[in-house]
Amino acid sequence: MTPERTAAPSAGPLGGFSGTVVAPRAAGGAAALAHDGGRPRDRPSRAVLVASDEIAALLATLALTEAQRGPLVLAAFVVLVLVLHAGAGLYRYRPEPYMLDDLPAVAGRGVLAWCVLAAGLATLPGRIPLGLTALATGCAAQVALALAGRALVHRRRRLALVRRPVSTLLVGSEAQARRVAAALQRHPRSGVRPVGIVGDPADGAEREDGDLPELPVLSTPGDVRRAVIQNGVRRALVLGGSGAPEHRARLHCLSELRCEIWELDPDPTPYVPLRARGEDGLAGFRCRPLAGPCLPVHPGKRALDVSVSAVLLVLLSPLLLGCALWLRLCEGPGVVFRQERIGKDGRPFTLLKFRTIRPADALESATRWSVADDRRMSRFCRFLRRTSIDELLQLWNVFRGDMSLVGPRPERPYFVMKFGETHPGYGERHRVPTGITGLAQINGLRGDTSIEDRCRFDNAYIDQWSLWRDITILLRTAAEFVRPTGS
Repeated sequence: MTPERTAAPSAGPLGGFSGTVVAPRAAGGAAALAHDGGRPRDRPSRAVLVASDEIAALLATLALTEAQRGPLVLAAFVVLVLVLHAGAGLYRYRPEPYMLDDLPAVAGRGVLAWCVLAAGLATLPGRIPLGLTALATGCAAQVALALAGRALVHRRRRLALVRRPVSTLLVGSEAQARRVAAALQRHPRSGVRPVGIVGDPADGAEREDGDLPELPVLSTPGDVRRAVIQNGVRRALVLGGSGAPEHRARLHCLSELRCEIWELDPDPTPYVPLRARGEDGLAGFRCRPLAGPCLPVHPGKRALDVSVSAVLLVLLSPLLLGCALWLRLCEGPGVVFRQERIGKDGRPFTLLKFRTIRPADALESATRWSVADDRRMSRFCRFLRRTSIDELLQLWNVFRGDMSLVGPRPERPYFVMKFGETHPGYGERHRVPTGITGLAQINGLRGDTSIEDRCRFDNAYIDQWSLWRDITILLRTAAEFVRPTGS
């Protein structure tokens, strides 16, 4: 059991309780759960989409001459295409994907990638500039191949969703949920199979047309748990506002059961924008993913982490070696400080730092909040902490995949449990990989600062994540790197 789960508030009652019987077991429900390791079966294969785009990029580079091609040029071009596509949201999950929806973004990013490649070849020494014919040929080939690959992937997924719809729970009032369930059943291409309603049962006066589907009403945590296990449920649709007080315990229970949570608007109104950022259509309803307990790592984010951390480790290696040598000569053995921290989904990992102080014992290391003003610290170690140079070893954690460059700062297990008990939403910070820097840090929340404010900034970063936002946070961090703001 992870620390944040032990600290999270109990699910408590879900509303008016009544004994109910869950929906019949879906065919292959348990088997599907065991087979896919708890992932929804309708989640598109991001790896296949990424591979398709990268193969298209590599095949398109055949338009270049042998003198223009080179391992570094090809690698840089492939990474550029991946980052551009990821930044455009081309790898995010969509309920009903079509290739034509991707066409503008794929074409625009393809043109941009080839213009960058042409500019690079024109400025690199020893490279032949790219001609207009080769530029047009390569760009057209890449866009055409990428769209063809996406058409095949999306078509295969749509067919799979019709054959094997995803078992889904509807969270809301019974009358409203039954109406939405009927609409989803009339639109099988949505790939959704409603199996139950999480909410309070309606009385006879509130029930609507009897032709609507009869679904079991799950009004206790035990009912919800049995429905999830028996039907292989990995998604829940919240009808209306997800911030309603009556939904809080229900969503917490579903989150603990590792369900994806989406918000669906059952009564769209013409007085609001038809499409907000991050929204998609599901059987004609507006819907958007809410931050769930297990958000996947975006391919573009991981590519940015690997490329930037690798470059920085190489460029900063003289500085790191110099600091290590000075610490070894002046402070004695044990230059690297290793400490257990909590990362994505509550998994522990070993964080690396330069040792700037020696704790009296393991208890002090695990439970002391700040050592910024400790008199045992030498002037050089104090300099390392104030300039955050002691944190640079965490670039190796990023390269290995323990952390990300940008994300909520990881904390020790003791404080994860402590803060989880006193600050609602603290455990939600672990939905994504932890980071070296983040939105909270560039807003001055470092060291001994408000945990409540950190929670708010960290969760806002997760809910509004974009690849460009990661880049802006890194640039702002670099601008403040030499300022004496370390902890």
